Amino acid sequence: MSSNSSVQSFWMTLRNSLMLNSIFYENIQNTPKNRLIALVIVGMATLSHMLGSGVILLINRASFPVLVLALFLDGLSVIVGYYCWTFIVFKFGQWLKQNYPAYQELLSPIGVAYAPQVLNFLTLIPLLGRGIELILSVWSLLAVIVAVRQGLDLQTRWATLICLVGWIPIQFVISLIQLLEQELIV
Repeated sequence: MSSNSSVQSFWMTLRNSLMLNSIFYENIQNTPKNRLIALVIVGMATLSHMLGSGVILLINRASFPVLVLALFLDGLSVIVGYYCWTFIVFKFGQWLKQNYPAYQELLSPIGVAYAPQVLNFLTLIPLLGRGIELILSVWSLLAVIVAVRQGLDLQTRWATLICLVGWIPIQFVISLIQLLEQELIV
């Protein structure tokens, strides 16, 4: 596969994920290519989150040690959140359905569903940052629900329940990290 077609495949995957294309999620396969694309999307989401937070911290004149610590925590929260959310979906899915896919097989569709988080750098827009963050978070939740529903052949209500069980604590932890960062700046 040429480099140009790989880049084109990546952008099509990102587009389909952002559009919550249910056929795309139904057909996504756990191949090395899709695992790599999912990891790239999660990596881009991490960098985007760090960029948005970093600019806000710089505007608020955070000291260098606080800036480094905050960026580390922001990046870590996205990555750990991805793996924890996948694990929660995996465990609850096992409980609800026999012949449920392995944990590793869920990493690709859930990683690709993190596509809205690639736009997280937009949270640096004054007065709109928190609202944008909430919209992107809900958009990611919807993408994960579609991925779980389509890819795992579950009813929408069960996919929603499973995804919410993971999403709520992740949002809570991210909010705690943001409060900690605000306290460190003061």
